[in-house]
Amino acid sequence: MSLFQNIHFYTTVNHLKDLPPATGVEVAFAGRSNAGKSSAINTLTRRSRLAYVSKTPGRTQHINFFQLANGHFLVDLPGYGYAKVPHAIRQHWEQLLSTYLQTRAALYGMVLIMDIRHPLTQLDLQMLEWFSLTQKPIHILLTKSDKLSRTRAMQTLKEVKHFLNEHYPQCSVQLFSSLLVSGVDEATDRLTSWFEASHKGNNETITN
Repeated sequence: MSLFQNIHFYTTVNHLKDLPPATGVEVAFAGRSNAGKSSAINTLTRRSRLAYVSKTPGRTQHINFFQLANGHFLVDLPGYGYAKVPHAIRQHWEQLLSTYLQTRAALYGMVLIMDIRHPLTQLDLQMLEWFSLTQKPIHILLTKSDKLSRTRAMQTLKEVKHFLNEHYPQCSVQLFSSLLVSGVDEATDRLTSWFEASHKGNNETITN
């Protein structure tokens, strides 16, 4: 059975006190609000409307939990870089997101979404800093790879890999395109390996 065959919406959370009981292993999806995070989740799960896709960046305002058939969870975090929301709301999202990432015991790893045309922005680096403190694995999807030529996409991938190897060795990275449905197998294999490792109580870093 496919990892995502029976995935379904479980709950949405706007305050840490409302987080559901940690009954399964969680993998979080994070990224800038216009990097294609919701589209990547929908493409991976082959569900066109599982995660809400909006033309207005920053519409994912809560932590959304999606449960897999095996009881584990994909967790869609609020997009960051949301310039058009009030400061108080932005502060609330940042606190919610950073506290969840740094303290949630059930969280095994994070999938970080970056637009391949603008990787490793200041906000992306801040997210890497936040989460690297946990020593948990990070897998980066360089989305919208169809927007670049194959040569340029591979060059960007090489440059990002080099940066990560020097500064964040617990990270892995790949090309991904929701439009072309490419990179799905590689990403699915990575997530499958995380869930399998969690069953064995193995929380070691998975390298590139």
